Amino acid sequence: MNPLSDNALMLKVKSGDLDKMALLFQRYHRPLYGFLYHMTGQRESAEDMVQTVFYRMLKSRHTFTGEGEFKTWMYHIARNVLSDHFKMHQRTRVHFDVADLEERISGDTQLFELVEKKMAVRILQKAVAALSPESREILVLSRFQELKGAEIAEILNISVGAVKVRIHRAISQLKTLYLELEIE
Repeated sequence: MNPLSDNALMLKVKSGDLDKMALLFQRYHRPLYGFLYHMTGQRESAEDMVQTVFYRMLKSRHTFTGEGEFKTWMYHIARNVLSDHFKMHQRTRVHFDVADLEERISGDTQLFELVEKKMAVRILQKAVAALSPESREILVLSRFQELKGAEIAEILNISVGAVKVRIHRAISQLKTLYLELEIE
């Protein structure tokens, strides 16, 4: 049996079969959490915002037409939730949880290598946090969420060429910030 596409599931939700939202939640709560976490650096806030995004999708299900991709529609809502979060908390600075990235470092390495990796991760975290929200967003969407240029273009309402330029600029900025922080 062929599983229903995301669009087909959301169209069923739109027509009143609200149980289908659970399938969409299963498919997308982790990637959505990842996006929101990387944008805020706050686990609890990201978890709360995931819930808010799914609530808003239910609340505004009548606006889903099925013409575009569900994922794009979802990320539009997620960006609005994120914007509301920053307005409410009057902050754009991001504080990343070092423990999250430290867990990903293999325990098989020598102590010296482990310390070097931890220092590099901390520098990278500071560099990412120092990026503008726009640059951080484009990197999170392209590198962490692994969205294609066309998907990002639709989410941000810009051309694919503009997406490529913004990704290139964001990576250049990140590299510069990383090197500056590494020297300190």
